[in-house]
Amino acid sequence: MSTTVSVLDEARGALATFGDRLIGPDDPRYDESRALFNAMVDKRPALVALCEGADDVAAVIRFARDRDVPFAVRGGGHNWGGLASVDDGVVVDLSPMKAVSVDPGSSTVKVGGGCVWGEVDAATQPHGLAVPTGIISTTGVAGLTLGGGHGYLTRRHGLTIDNLLSAEMVLADGSQVTASAEENPDLFWAIRGGGGNFGVVTEFTFRAHPLETIVGGPTFWAIEDSDRLLAAYREWLPSAPRNVSGFFNWHTIPPAEPFPEELHLRLVCGIVWCIDASDEEAEKAMAPFLSIAEPLMHGVGRMPIAALNSAFDGLYHPGDQWYARADFVREIPDEAMERNREWNAKMPTFKSGSHLYPVDGAVHDVAPEDTAFAFRDATWSQVFIGVDGDPAQAGALKDWTIGYWEALHPYAAGGAYVNFMMDEGQARVKATYGPNYARLQKVKAEVDPDNVFRVNQNILPAA
Repeated sequence: MSTTVSVLDEARGALATFGDRLIGPDDPRYDESRALFNAMVDKRPALVALCEGADDVAAVIRFARDRDVPFAVRGGGHNWGGLASVDDGVVVDLSPMKAVSVDPGSSTVKVGGGCVWGEVDAATQPHGLAVPTGIISTTGVAGLTLGGGHGYLTRRHGLTIDNLLSAEMVLADGSQVTASAEENPDLFWAIRGGGGNFGVVTEFTFRAHPLETIVGGPTFWAIEDSDRLLAAYREWLPSAPRNVSGFFNWHTIPPAEPFPEELHLRLVCGIVWCIDASDEEAEKAMAPFLSIAEPLMHGVGRMPIAALNSAFDGLYHPGDQWYARADFVREIPDEAMERNREWNAKMPTFKSGSHLYPVDGAVHDVAPEDTAFAFRDATWSQVFIGVDGDPAQAGALKDWTIGYWEALHPYAAGGAYVNFMMDEGQARVKATYGPNYARLQKVKAEVDPDNVFRVNQNILPAA
């Protein structure tokens, strides 16, 4: 009897209350349930268990742990390294856990572990509130939060973890606990950046911020102008008001609306703006860049933050091939600007590119040792992405991404944003957590001494 059949048969007995919420390879829903955002990763779990609450999560963890079967935890399934699934193991699928509850009086939001950020935006926007998220609304709340969480509102309101008030968790032994500043504070410290190493978060409580609309959208220039624009951007960003943000990027104009046909497949550099200010203040903030070089496109307007968070969902949808590398960046010397321009001039596909996300402003208000997220002194989080819908392009995507990363890595701060990492080995995990790694190991040894939660960017328990 194969391992897969054995696990599935045992689960149908031990987890009988799940009924049709247990999905195995013989189920017509199997291929859909195991599919990940990154189609470059193709894993075949023995079982997908759809969990409706913390008790379900605890039951599945006990089932897998007692049989020494590896398991992965799936929230939104966005993880580029494919860590939301595992071959021949069990997937703890949180997708049924979709509850979102907003308390306008206290400006707090409770979010189920299976939610994606678009669902949070839909609940908070009617109240004129927002929780700092990433830049794609289909991203899972759990994965983005546990890795730190940076995006459009980072400069003003900090990382997503800086707005996390508490978390309801299931630990490796199946016990259920609350992690907050008052309860299990060491665990709360660890999950703010330490990824999925310590347990399964079944419910998050976030602080939300008043936000009606922002001025946002992309400005694109010819890639030949990138050195001049990046030179201005690297000087401007650290001194810009915190309510003004924008990530620098290199891309190819997609061959689709709303982009003008004459710009389709044109190599460009750009800034995607997010400015929480009046129209006049926003225009003043953007004006220096508009005068450096004539934009090819200035697609900026007033909109709800939810509209900006979902603006690129159609371009970056599930099912593409993805390969990524990343680094934190403190400074951008002239040589790094040149390397960026050179490598982006040879993008392998129109969905590929590179982004420099600001991680300054409010992020710097928190000391590096106050949360597991160690690179509080970085200015940007840079990511290099090779993306295409054609599996035949996988080799070209990897080669370009790794080559680009190797060319820029000498100018980087050391570690990388954990949510942007592929399977890059223990040395990269340690570099990402820097001086916080030893404390993370101690917390890991306390709550998961057997490293049950190991399908992740793994932190090894202290001996």
